[in-house]
Amino acid sequence: MTRTAPETDYLEAILNANVYDVAVETPLQEAPLLSERLGNRLLLKREDLQSIFSFKLRGAYNKMSRLPPAALRRGVVTASAGNHAQGVALAAQRLGTEATIVMPITTPQIKVGSVAALGATVVLEGDSYDDAYAEALRIARRRKLTFVHPYDDVDVIAGQGTIAMEILRQLREPIDTIFVAVGGGGLIGGIAAYVKRLRPAIRIVGVEPADANAMDLSLRAGRRITLPHVGLFADGVAVKQVGVEPFRLAQRYVDEMILVDTDELCAAMKDVFEDTRAIVEPSAALGVAGAKRYVAREKVAGRNLVTVLCGANMNFDRLRFVAERADLGEAREAVFAATIPERPGSFKAFCNLLGRSNITEFNYRYADPAEAHVFVGLSVRDTRERDRLLREIGKAGIRTLDLSDNELAKLHVRHLVGGRATAPNEVLYRFEFPERPGALMRFLEAMSQGWNISLFHYRNHGADYGRVLAGIQVPPGEKRAFHRSLAQLGYRYTEETDNPVARLFLGA
Repeated sequence: MTRTAPETDYLEAILNANVYDVAVETPLQEAPLLSERLGNRLLLKREDLQSIFSFKLRGAYNKMSRLPPAALRRGVVTASAGNHAQGVALAAQRLGTEATIVMPITTPQIKVGSVAALGATVVLEGDSYDDAYAEALRIARRRKLTFVHPYDDVDVIAGQGTIAMEILRQLREPIDTIFVAVGGGGLIGGIAAYVKRLRPAIRIVGVEPADANAMDLSLRAGRRITLPHVGLFADGVAVKQVGVEPFRLAQRYVDEMILVDTDELCAAMKDVFEDTRAIVEPSAALGVAGAKRYVAREKVAGRNLVTVLCGANMNFDRLRFVAERADLGEAREAVFAATIPERPGSFKAFCNLLGRSNITEFNYRYADPAEAHVFVGLSVRDTRERDRLLREIGKAGIRTLDLSDNELAKLHVRHLVGGRATAPNEVLYRFEFPERPGALMRFLEAMSQGWNISLFHYRNHGADYGRVLAGIQVPPGEKRAFHRSLAQLGYRYTEETDNPVARLFLGA
């Protein structure tokens, strides 16, 4: 670090931080939809609007702009999961020095590409930040480069603390709580040191993923804890051990830590999108997820709550997973297994029990002549509605198994239901269902003439039409009547009975 921590006056250091050659003062924007739902005013500090889509350029530039000319001539090296790397690369470009960035091999490609585009040399090493950190230190020693720490440096911490300076200037009204994502701890250290000096009544709450909770465990233990491994979904905070100086500041200034899971993070990302149309990275959604959990726990209302959207370097291909898990994170989708009799009409009877509930998914494959196991997804308002539905289905004599909190079911089983089967006289069709209430029941009415459904796969993807794959047992002598029913139904369909893929994997 540039100077020992006890000598640092963070108020002075933050007020004199050199960040605005590269950073802009980002807006503090109210999230109207979230605020209405939470019964509190939630404000988003839009650090995702920085030129590198992250707050990290503040600390990196403040640190590097203070280096002696000789050190700048030699160059700098750092380790980062991505956002700090871009901050160092941009600062090096502005200051006319060379930067070597060591990144974990798990870093999203969008971050790797962005760093390289800024002119830095990228080295990929290890599966976590800690692996990359060890390699960066070796490079620093070997080539006599200055190591720019992503969080355990007072100049970096002071640079990040300028966010707090802007928040207090932008919102003169009383602030109840500021929620801050925590990885190595530099961001919360700078924010907390500034806020507690000027407005000590404001609560500072750190938020971590439940599977990367180094700060939470360290504060509980009273010493820095090293995690054996960390979850990588929120890669921007995937740190096994927090920094020495951030930990000291957290012990002194942070009021509490909140842990959230992956589903809550996905739900928070969706919330931010609905309010801002911005797609933030998982680590940036930590503060929003923490605020939601805090409000639900404390039952507070009418307060001003602030969170920092700290980055938007998001791989596009992750959005598929985020969309899949967001409704589960809000408890707005119930996922369960149901066991129904294997006979014509039982599927329709089961669907009648669901009433007007919006079906998000059905996965079913004929396997047993006596009973069928159906994987079901339903849109619900909350956990109370989910529990009520499951009770009503149970009263009708149908066994259910709630899978809403079952990781195996949510990650894998929902995509693996079914397989090869020998269902006599089975024909296979793809349908396009209008995405409106009653579309499924209309289909089942058309199939109610004694034809047994032997396979059914449907997933609501939010489009105008739902794609459905159905297997129906239709004896040869009833094909003409079956096609008349399809014509009356009016849904677009394609027969796939002879599709070689269906023969190979479904036994059709």
